[in-house]
Amino acid sequence: MKELQRPSRLAPGARVAVVAPSGPVPEERLRAGLDVLRGWDLDPVVAPHVLDRHTEFGYLAGTDADRAADLLSAWCDPAVDAVLCARGGYGAQRMVDLLDWEAMRAAGPKVFVGFSDITALHEAFATRLGLVTLHGPMAAGIDFVKNTRAQAHLKATLFAPETVRTITSGGTALVPGRARGVTLGGCLCLLAAELGTPQARPGARGGLLCLEDVGEETYRLDRYLTQLLRAGWLDGVRGVLLGSWEQCEAYDGLRALLADRLGGLGVPVVEEFGFGHCAGALTIPFGVAAELDADTGTLTLDEPALR
Repeated sequence: MKELQRPSRLAPGARVAVVAPSGPVPEERLRAGLDVLRGWDLDPVVAPHVLDRHTEFGYLAGTDADRAADLLSAWCDPAVDAVLCARGGYGAQRMVDLLDWEAMRAAGPKVFVGFSDITALHEAFATRLGLVTLHGPMAAGIDFVKNTRAQAHLKATLFAPETVRTITSGGTALVPGRARGVTLGGCLCLLAAELGTPQARPGARGGLLCLEDVGEETYRLDRYLTQLLRAGWLDGVRGVLLGSWEQCEAYDGLRALLADRLGGLGVPVVEEFGFGHCAGALTIPFGVAAELDADTGTLTLDEPALR
């Protein structure tokens, strides 16, 4: 797996567009997130349909066409330096095929931030644009607007990425060892759902795979992991980083499943790495060459996430 192109870091005064590719956005949380961004001396602009709600499917932030148009317009606006997702939920898969990837490629590299359902877009940005993206807190996410650790790590990644080249999680080794590879991943259920789609990677070969999920029964997590294994998607993976499993089974029970499904890969696996649906979530860049040390719970990037 090859490294991807790194966008430029942000500077004070940079314009950041906030979009809603997936679920509906709570207005009060959006306001709080915008206040945080303004406190960083950024200039946040809200896309036209961010506060929309689909008239028939209330789990969507407006129509597929409008959500896609907001992302496309923000990305292709030369005045915009970064695009931040407002929240996850569900819906990115419905709009990703409506994006004009040629126009987005022509617009050049920019910073893109999100997680959870945004995993579908991380995959697409990697395969269609060859671009490093940031798996990190979202502008209207409750864990972002109320948590200073999540804010501080994202801010450092955006403005001074050389200061967070080594990401120290406090996690422990499920399978000990060290490994080198290129970071990728996201929400487990989305990676399984993306199999066979035009924007999905063919596999995790050569990668350091980051996995997390929220609100899933253990048997469903078993199903997703088994699907990835049976499809050969995990063949050649170099290492695995496990993030948060909020609203899932108590972790002691979940650990047995993760060891059962991932232990046979013969690669280092680190657990409780502190990214995903959790308080104080760390920002993990995808598409960057790095070294995982499962024993110390660290991920050291070869280069800063942003130029």
